[in-house]
Amino acid sequence: MTTVNLPPEDNPSVISDEALRKAEEFIEADEGATNRLGGLTGEIVAYIAVAMSLFHLYAAYAIVPTQELRYVHVAFTLLLSFLLFPLAARFRNRVRWWDVIPGLIAVATIAYALWGGDDFTDRATTPDHLDVVVGVIFIILVLEATRRTTGLIMPVVAVLFIAYAMLGPHLPAPWTHRGYDLSRLVGHLFITLEGIFGVAVDVSATLIILFTIFGAFLQQSGAGKFFIDFSLALMGGKANSAGRTVVLSSFLLGGPSGSGVATTVMIGTVAYPMMQKAGFEKNAAGGLLAAGGLGAILSPPVLGAAAFLIAEFLKISYLDVIWMATIPTCLYYLSLLVMVELDARRFGARDVSFKPEMSLGEMTRRYGFHFISLIAVVFFMVIGYSPMLSVFYAIVTTFVLSFLRKDTALFPPKLKRALADGSIGALNAATTCASAGIVVGIVTLTGLGLKFSSIVISYAGGSLLLTAIYTSLIVWIIGLAVPVTASYIICAVIAAPALIKLGVPDYAAHMFIFYYAVLSEVSPPTALSPFAAAAITGGDPYRTTLQSWKYTLPAFLVPFVFVLDPQGVGLLLNVPKGGSWIDIVSITIKTTLGLMALAAAAQGWALRKTTLAERALLTLSGLLLVFPSLIEALIEAAIGRDIDYTYAPGVLIGLGVLLWQAKGPAIQRPA
Repeated sequence: MTTVNLPPEDNPSVISDEALRKAEEFIEADEGATNRLGGLTGEIVAYIAVAMSLFHLYAAYAIVPTQELRYVHVAFTLLLSFLLFPLAARFRNRVRWWDVIPGLIAVATIAYALWGGDDFTDRATTPDHLDVVVGVIFIILVLEATRRTTGLIMPVVAVLFIAYAMLGPHLPAPWTHRGYDLSRLVGHLFITLEGIFGVAVDVSATLIILFTIFGAFLQQSGAGKFFIDFSLALMGGKANSAGRTVVLSSFLLGGPSGSGVATTVMIGTVAYPMMQKAGFEKNAAGGLLAAGGLGAILSPPVLGAAAFLIAEFLKISYLDVIWMATIPTCLYYLSLLVMVELDARRFGARDVSFKPEMSLGEMTRRYGFHFISLIAVVFFMVIGYSPMLSVFYAIVTTFVLSFLRKDTALFPPKLKRALADGSIGALNAATTCASAGIVVGIVTLTGLGLKFSSIVISYAGGSLLLTAIYTSLIVWIIGLAVPVTASYIICAVIAAPALIKLGVPDYAAHMFIFYYAVLSEVSPPTALSPFAAAAITGGDPYRTTLQSWKYTLPAFLVPFVFVLDPQGVGLLLNVPKGGSWIDIVSITIKTTLGLMALAAAAQGWALRKTTLAERALLTLSGLLLVFPSLIEALIEAAIGRDIDYTYAPGVLIGLGVLLWQAKGPAIQRPA
């Protein structure tokens, strides 16, 4: 495959080892700092991970009872988590007795549950003493494994929910409830399939791990490198090619990576030298890299782990989730491209010369089969296979296609690495899902979801707008502390009911929460993607974060469209009530124009540099187009009567600004 070589004299920016080390630290903060094991210990752990992947591939193709699949999945997850994630940073890179023993005890607790069979599950409401002891040990092990893989916050949240369940009678209204003792809680969380082994773990065992295996196969076959090289070669050496490369490669890397931080670092190490040479300011460059990393989580066909949970919570096909994400993803990348084009003018970007080792046509001819692997998942779902079987056959397709070239072939050493990486890459999400199962189980047991939704609606005075704002803030705040997957799960069970009660379709409410959960990737203090980008560019982490907010503007605004606007569900490829497909086209065009106006306002540049008044008018134009129902409500409140709002004012204001700029002086670019 090709690599892009920038001549030293034309490439003053060399990403230092220190910058890469810092960036790797942010990846570890996102995915967990695993032990780097060698020798016999490393081989044993690797083969355990390989066995986990092989089991799940078998389960995808054959029929494994649901309960057994979830139990075995959690057993593998806990064992590997204790072996690969140290008790503390100072104990890294060695497996100690206090890592082995908890892992073996975790496996023993699962064996106890499996051995108990139907008699064990029948004791869910009245567990015996041994059940309670084993259950308490198991819950503690789940929380400790989650602490090791994702940090302290998620286990603390789970413990607080357990305390809420036990202290119900002592809480003030409206939070009070009957309360549950330890025996009842253990029975619900450990024995039933509504607690730790509930929906979240089911998704982790059936979809998340298969997609991480798929991503590992793509990565080991060289797909990730090809997608970056392809993007660079396709965009050429023009002034705006560096920014365009970030946008295109982030979309393509959504499959192989699956991590916003990892995608940011992967693209940044290659693209930032070009961006600096083109003239991008370092904080703006870092913001764009972080926005690209966020896009990798939002992009079909893989999306983020939380997207699989949407399908399970709503009892719909994962293919339906992919379709719903299609237009918002296109709007996101279109807005990014518009901002990149404006950046090229704003920074006076210069052409970038580079020498690829082979032409675009040659590269595509040799390695273009990677695109087949990328679309295989959707293809198999479209022709009728289940999501599990679709991913399974996509993995098989990737494996077979890899042998088209010797340097991409997944011979045994690479195959072993891919299988091991697939399971290891799923541990973070799997432990999060297990701990989130505690939260979900307690919410269903105590009825907290309905109480919480009533409280939110009460505070909002029944206003859908205020309820949506409060919900977004709740999701955002929770997302600052816990991973995206956990943030979505928690908010899906406690916050989504409030939106649904006010008439928002359930799928729109869940997509709204999904997008705001993902935005924690670029929100301090856990803004890992911008911080990793700043480590690469040498920029200020907080200024880089502010720049990433600007680039991710559509991701913040579009969810409100399909919640507040009756036509907005058209953005999710659902026909509005009483409407037609024309409404889908209409709302998409209007939202696109609005986002373009807002992008120009955010960048301070349209046809040329904008004045403060022009930026204000462009902002108004964008809001009039993106949030018509909001503007209509404000106008009706001001004049005291109903109006039939049209989009004409937004369009006219935007066109007016562009015509005014077109008549102004020639476009001035910075020196």
